[in-house]
Amino acid sequence: MKILGISGGMKDGSNDSMCKEALMAAKEMGADVEFVRLLDLDLKYCTGCVTCSISLVTGKGNRCVLKDDFEWLLDKMLDADGIIISSPIFVKGAPGIFQTLRDRFGPRMDRGMNIIATKIAENGGGKMPDPRILKDKVISYIGIGGSDWATRIACDHTMHALSPMWKIIDNEVFKWSKTIVLDEEKVSRVNQIGKNLFEAAKDIESAQYKGNKGICPHCHNQNFYLEEGSTDAICCTCGIEGKLEIVDGKVAFVFPEVQLQLAHDTLSGKFKHVDDIKENEGKNMQLKKSDEYKTMIEKYKSFISPSKPN
Repeated sequence: MKILGISGGMKDGSNDSMCKEALMAAKEMGADVEFVRLLDLDLKYCTGCVTCSISLVTGKGNRCVLKDDFEWLLDKMLDADGIIISSPIFVKGAPGIFQTLRDRFGPRMDRGMNIIATKIAENGGGKMPDPRILKDKVISYIGIGGSDWATRIACDHTMHALSPMWKIIDNEVFKWSKTIVLDEEKVSRVNQIGKNLFEAAKDIESAQYKGNKGICPHCHNQNFYLEEGSTDAICCTCGIEGKLEIVDGKVAFVFPEVQLQLAHDTLSGKFKHVDDIKENEGKNMQLKKSDEYKTMIEKYKSFISPSKPN
């Protein structure tokens, strides 16, 4: 069994240390472990060119036009049975380097898109995407902050696992933890995260979430988009739509059962998303051929050019 640890923090800082603490626990239980630092890698920003999604649905495999260290990192992630990611908390959420990783996953790693691409290839329609993308995997996240500004980090982390539908085992947030290495209780919790991931990786099909139960009973998220003037709410991770209510003195997220079929982390929800995108992209392609669109784009292009450093 292989467990990969990924740190998004500075060298030998709290995130490096806690990622290694979790890896130590996994190694003691018998795992082969490996450690990677995101800041050691050249990871370019996703430009939104949609080459990856177009290649998937047109039988051209799973491609990205950017040339950097992402393919190296992705290969290691796909080879691992379990992954631990530790991130510093920047402005309440995950740092830019982690969000770049998340954006590069995007549609390219989406399980629904890759299932469609695989079926196209099996029917003789093109190149097969990497079969490891459809392999179940377990992942745990650790967020470490120097204050109590930490209300987005857990949600940011779950968005990374959303595309490939990897099972989240722990999603822990440590506030006021610049010196976490000296806090025995927190270090012990991180050690347990490593053990939990090892046990989950032994039987991924039966693996269960071990972290704190969130307000959303489906994905355990605690961040919601609230509709003005009502109790209507949308889970910021799985996209389930329902209402926030007080049940037995506690806030509860209540939704119709049918919403589970539309959740963004289910295959049925992903296939609906693909159909919606396909319909909308078709409309966009037609509009972009129109003289009206070309005239409007030319107006903005000719108005001003971007400033650039010398």
